Amino acid sequence: MLRTLDAHFLEIEPRPELSGLRRGILEFGYFVAKEARACLFVALFFLAVFTVPRAGLFGVPRYDALLAIAIGIQGWMLWAKLESWDEVKAITLFHLVGFCLELFKTSAGIQSWSYPDFAYTKLFGVPLFAGFMYASVGSYIIQAWRLFDLRIRHHPPYWMGATIAVAIYANFFTHHFIADLRWYLAACALGLYARTTVVFRPYDRERTMPLLLAFVLIGFFLWLAENISTFYGIWRYPNQIGAWTTVHWSKWSSWSLLVIMTFTIVANLKHIKARVHVPAP
Repeated sequence: MLRTLDAHFLEIEPRPELSGLRRGILEFGYFVAKEARACLFVALFFLAVFTVPRAGLFGVPRYDALLAIAIGIQGWMLWAKLESWDEVKAITLFHLVGFCLELFKTSAGIQSWSYPDFAYTKLFGVPLFAGFMYASVGSYIIQAWRLFDLRIRHHPPYWMGATIAVAIYANFFTHHFIADLRWYLAACALGLYARTTVVFRPYDRERTMPLLLAFVLIGFFLWLAENISTFYGIWRYPNQIGAWTTVHWSKWSSWSLLVIMTFTIVANLKHIKARVHVPAP
């Protein structure tokens, strides 16, 4: 059924007679539908995050149950050919990158946040399912790229994109010991991607938007998901241990920067790289 839906999304016949409000409503409806489909892994995974009881399922601790569910969702998507092996490899890389960050941020010397519940599948205090939260971002970008037939115009040279991505990732670690360079890196990214646009097709016509706007919007929705996750006690920041409070808005910028790093990895996939236009020097 999903593969049939995907085929429909990718083979929409042009309808030049549509115009005005009718076209706007139809395009918006297809845009929402494609976004929902691109969020398949995200939606199923976070549905489990929000519905699995804190006490666990059938005697299995919550974090362990979430790991089993995440692996099951990923395996099903691969079996159903909703993702390719190359895409799964990229998603696995997101998992590893995110998990390494989690290990550092929850370590005894840093303690940026914590996972309070018991689990058999914890490694140095971090449940293995945590990496899937980062992998879900990669899965969304990969799925959206295909469903919206995305193309990138005026992408900066790959080495520049890779450099800023590595610097963003490094800053998540180094700002605990030296100055936080987040806003300097954000300014560099702003200059680097200022001319870059995303070409996407919600229905039968191509539309464009600044790539930087996409980074900010995705970061915002990740910040919302983080607020919901901490509300349900999946993890907690130090200021949420006594009573829950909203995650600080500055985390929105952190998520947006993380999206830039994720985008850089996705943009280097072989079949996606062909749809990225890098101007000649």
